[in-house]
Amino acid sequence: MKALKIDHLGIAVPSLAEAVKAYEALGFTVESREDVPTEKVRVAFLPVGESRLELLEPTDAGSTIAKFLQKRSGIHHVCVLVEDIETVLAELRARGVSLIDTEPRPGAGGSRVAFVHPRSAGGVLLELKEKG
Repeated sequence: MKALKIDHLGIAVPSLAEAVKAYEALGFTVESREDVPTEKVRVAFLPVGESRLELLEPTDAGSTIAKFLQKRSGIHHVCVLVEDIETVLAELRARGVSLIDTEPRPGAGGSRVAFVHPRSAGGVLLELKEKG
């Protein structure tokens, strides 16, 4: 797998409005906001050089982010940008890597994403992203 760069760090927050206010007080600027219905989240992206922070607020009590926030808060995932997500997923499957997604799904900003299970990434949820 050739990762092009870290695209973003996903940070689970109970309130996007409060988190944005806190990060703006730290000197960050919101680049964009959007709802991602397939993931049941509302997100805000804050640029940090070539990468970004992604603040994720759940929009449904049964969402993955809502469940995550019941146990802990903070960094939820690391996202790396890849060129051809189907090829990357096929390579990882062939190596026996445990995947949450065997096929890409819609992500924020028109991207396509898939997740690698934390048991195959040293306990970290790894998101693979192909730009849309």
